[in-house]
Amino acid sequence: MARTALITGITGQDGSYLAELLLAKGYEVHGIVRHTSSLIANTTRLDDVYQDPHESGRRLFLHKGDVTDAGLLVNLIRDIRPDEIYNLAAQSHVRVSFDLPDYTANVAALGAIRLLEAVRASGIDTRYYQASTSEMFGLTAPPQNEAAPFHPRSPYGTAKLYAHWSTVNYRESYGMFAVSGIAFNHESPRRGETFVTRKITRAVARIAAGIEKKVYLGNLDAVRDWGYAPEYVEAMWRMLQGAEPVDYVIATGRAATVREFAEAAFSHAGLDWRDHVEHDERYERPAEVPVLIGDPTEIERRIGWRAEVHWDELARVMVDADREALRAP
Repeated sequence: MARTALITGITGQDGSYLAELLLAKGYEVHGIVRHTSSLIANTTRLDDVYQDPHESGRRLFLHKGDVTDAGLLVNLIRDIRPDEIYNLAAQSHVRVSFDLPDYTANVAALGAIRLLEAVRASGIDTRYYQASTSEMFGLTAPPQNEAAPFHPRSPYGTAKLYAHWSTVNYRESYGMFAVSGIAFNHESPRRGETFVTRKITRAVARIAAGIEKKVYLGNLDAVRDWGYAPEYVEAMWRMLQGAEPVDYVIATGRAATVREFAEAAFSHAGLDWRDHVEHDERYERPAEVPVLIGDPTEIERRIGWRAEVHWDELARVMVDADREALRAP
């Protein structure tokens, strides 16, 4: 029989790539989708794998709801009995988390507890993946690895830290196969348009097409370890295939400033970033995280995962995709 997976946050960047990966591996995939008046608009990233509910033999099933509904989670897990659960649901925009701290915590922190408790209450044998984040490190000096201390600097970082330690606690308390992947920034053409990398590459495409002239950014000196999202979901899957539950840092080990990413993106389109990038302090955080650079030694050594796409190639991939999207009818 096909293995079954449940993905929260399936309509997001990571969720959509993970759904594609699991379907390609023969899984039956279930995803939780927040209710809107237009379901199709909410599942755009799943267009390549979406299956009409009336099709026979389909392997992708979407369920309305979200991780703020504990009863829904218990019922879904009891009925689906998934072999694997991937908790990717979150309000994941760091700057926005300062404006929406309560909502961010309700989804990212308490959502994880609700899901973990639903697994425990259902009594099924499943493997659980928690999407942790490099933002938990905050001010910790780089490179950051699995043994580095945490010092989050945003409501998003603190909410994710709660979820991270809750996962550890349920593993140690109840013997659950529950792991956290501490993923550093990972991007793609499916990245939300308000995230800095996609904001830059989308602006490059529009400026090159003569639609816009400027893009406004916050802290240009922030250093980030940017990887490619389709590779990172492969790491998530591999973590649930291990003999023992182990937490890993998922990163490339290479980093750049926002300024360097912008320079690479604009130059790929034959533009000088200095002619088009303006600073706007409204996009800066109340508490900045200066440098995040992951040390992927353990995940490379123990399960053989290694990032192949680094930030400079990523910038080119995203610019090309955004320019192609503008040319599409």
